[in-house]
Amino acid sequence: MVLLCSSLMILQSCATRQGGTVAETFSKGDVRGTWVVNDITFEGILPGNVQSLFGEGSYKCFIGSTWNLPNSGNGTYALPGGEGCTAGTQSIVWSVNKTNQTFQFKKLYEGDKAKNVTDGYVLVLSSATDNNLVLKSPVQLGSSTAYVVLNLSKAVK
Repeated sequence: MVLLCSSLMILQSCATRQGGTVAETFSKGDVRGTWVVNDITFEGILPGNVQSLFGEGSYKCFIGSTWNLPNSGNGTYALPGGEGCTAGTQSIVWSVNKTNQTFQFKKLYEGDKAKNVTDGYVLVLSSATDNNLVLKSPVQLGSSTAYVVLNLSKAVK
């Protein structure tokens, strides 16, 4: 009995921890749905040092954008436009990598087949609840990594 209790204590102490709790494992189901970018924040980098986001121009163009992420993996994001930003909808193919806990997407243009598109984006899947999603886009700064943090909420239907 003592051996069993000791083993459980050792296993529990070896669990990966984040913010004092055991790290979550995210799946495609945690990300699926329609989301709106409410805010963009920064970790380890000043906002003025971020010239563009996902090749679309200023990160500010993504505030208020709507991300449609259906179960099929064929989704879109729609930029609202305004103040130096062009409104428009971009087709994407997306997935969640459960092994490294990332959200990945590739832009698709008319006539593209996802398997033939080699460029894409990999974001850290930081948090996912029923109503909130946090994705971190890594930015290399010398030997360290900073993040552009997208804070999303579930779109009201």
